[in-house]
Amino acid sequence: MKRVAILISGGGSNMVALAQSMLGDHPARPCLVLSNVASAGGLAKAQAMGIPTAVVDHKPYGKDREAFEGALIAAIDAHQPDVIAMAGFMHILTPKFITHYAGRMLNIHPSLLPKYKGLHTHARALEAGDTEAGCSVHEVTSELDGGPILGQARVPVLADDSADTLAARVLPMEHQLYPAVLRRFVQGDRTMVVLP
Repeated sequence: MKRVAILISGGGSNMVALAQSMLGDHPARPCLVLSNVASAGGLAKAQAMGIPTAVVDHKPYGKDREAFEGALIAAIDAHQPDVIAMAGFMHILTPKFITHYAGRMLNIHPSLLPKYKGLHTHARALEAGDTEAGCSVHEVTSELDGGPILGQARVPVLADDSADTLAARVLPMEHQLYPAVLRRFVQGDRTMVVLP
C-alpha cells in the first residue's frame, strides 16, 4: 500500500477529493495532510477524516527558504510517504526540495498547461479569448508548472464567463482529474489521463 502526503494552504477541496478516492481497492492511502498555514480550513477536514495533520508555518522563517524547507522535509519524511501530492500548496519550492522528492511529486494547476503557468490562470484565459479552459495534473520539476503533464480536463469558456464563474466550473473537473491521475501514478502508470 503506497503512502500519500498531501500539501495544502487553504480549504483543501482537492485534498478531500484525493482522500475520499483512496478507499477500497485503491493502491494508496493518505498518510499526512500538511499545511504552511495554521488556519487552513483543510486541516480540520483532514482531521475529521482521520488523517494525521501537521503545520509548518513559513512566516517564522522569513526569507530563509532553506530552513523552512528543511522543517517541511522533516515533517513530511516522519510519515514516510511514497508520493507527495500538492493540492493548493501556495509556496514556490526550491530545486533542493524538489530534488529530494524527484519523481514522486504531483501538482494540480488550473489551466491547460503549458498555457498560463503561475497565477490568475482563469483571468488570463478570458483575456486571451480562449474558447476552452481547464486543469492539468503534472509531475513537479524545478521549472514552475513545467513538469511532464499526466492529465488534463477541459471545460468550455462561456460568453458571459468571469474568472470566478470559470473557476467554479473548472474546480469539479479538478476533483475528478486529480484522483484519476493519482491512482495511475501510484501504480507506476504515467499514461496521460484526459477528461471528459
